[in-house]
Amino acid sequence: MDLTETGIEGLPYDVEAEKAVISCILAHPEDITLALEYIKPESFFIENHQKLFAIMLSNFTIGKSIDIITVIDEAVKEKIFENSSEAKLKLADLVRDEMIFPKNLESYCKIVEEKFYTRQLITAAREIIESSVNEQGSATELLDLAEQKIYDIRQGKAANGITPIKNALVDVYDELVKKSGPDRELYLGIKSGYNDLDSFIYGLKRSDLLILAARPAMGKSTLAMNIAANVAKRKDSPEVAVFSLEMSTEQLVTRMLSAESLVENKRLMRGDISNDLWKQLAEGADRLNQMNIYIDDTPGMSAVQMKAKLRRMKNLGLVIVDHIQLMSAGRRIDNRVNEMSEITRQLKLMAKEMNVPIIALSQLSRAVDSRTDKRPMLSDLRDSGSIEQDADIVMFLYRDGYYNKENPDTSSECIIAKNRHGETGTVRLQYNSQFTLFVGLDRSGISPD
Repeated sequence: MDLTETGIEGLPYDVEAEKAVISCILAHPEDITLALEYIKPESFFIENHQKLFAIMLSNFTIGKSIDIITVIDEAVKEKIFENSSEAKLKLADLVRDEMIFPKNLESYCKIVEEKFYTRQLITAAREIIESSVNEQGSATELLDLAEQKIYDIRQGKAANGITPIKNALVDVYDELVKKSGPDRELYLGIKSGYNDLDSFIYGLKRSDLLILAARPAMGKSTLAMNIAANVAKRKDSPEVAVFSLEMSTEQLVTRMLSAESLVENKRLMRGDISNDLWKQLAEGADRLNQMNIYIDDTPGMSAVQMKAKLRRMKNLGLVIVDHIQLMSAGRRIDNRVNEMSEITRQLKLMAKEMNVPIIALSQLSRAVDSRTDKRPMLSDLRDSGSIEQDADIVMFLYRDGYYNKENPDTSSECIIAKNRHGETGTVRLQYNSQFTLFVGLDRSGISPD
């Protein structure tokens, strides 16, 4: 089989650059780590080049040496070449090529990467044109399709078919190396700002759907916005998107200003602000001004509409939806339970596709109030059992002092009722309603002075 066998016509590629990458790695196996910063097996256009690079990648992952002998052995097993003599001849020609310089590996990889993304753009453009010409959907749907395809290419998520486990292992191995390295904090779940909570859920993990549910007046919106502020204060300044389907932007920002400046929310609502409080407000406003938090208070949004807006953000770190009972499924569904099932399914898919954690707030059924023990349970999730099914983590907020006025304990319970990554349990938080602020009893999550 010819090593330079071509595939689909009319798509750009550089066969010499592809050969050069394989040759450089065979000559200097340790340089595969540099190549992986730019390319992956599917980046190659020539099918045999894809397979050879995949073999070298697999050897690297399992700690096996990368040299002509081991690569030939695997290449013959996978029938890339008919026999070892043919494989030896082809690979030897690559390594002996006098026009290839190992020190230029990075440049070769960039050429392969450039051609790969150009091919993806051409393929996406063809699909968009075909869908448009055949009127496969409304103009809005076609625009969303076009935007989605371009976004996927930019994020490196274009569909590549079924992935062999040995290829997936490379990504997992790379992730584990990063999580255990000196910059491990950059690759672990984003800290919520509440140490006890993070110890249970291991931070806000990318692609997770977290449901935060409670009866009214428990402070679920407050906790969500406190977490939003804590995430936005990180040194890497990730963007936090908040979809507020219940409260207006002004109401949310007023609450955040109260928490950040430690000025009572009721004073802000009444305009009862003394001269000495203006300084506190100015300092709090300055801190808020430096946070990359974006709020959209459009009512009745669907997950598809949210996703279209999120795709325009460049460094998205967290999404908050308040709350899911006010969302639209984006299409007519007569049954409310089925509609909620569709909404939670779309939110989970959005979290996975956007590769960000999504905190979605939810109401609880009134059945909670009819029990002696009013601590919420999974069965109390309103309208749909699919909320529990689709969520990676389900958390409930409960304040005994709200129901039992004689109880002097003013703390709140954050009940982790479902945790796909670990244990369930209860975290205690102090709820300061006057400042719309939750503080961990270990003093985590408190606004800076």
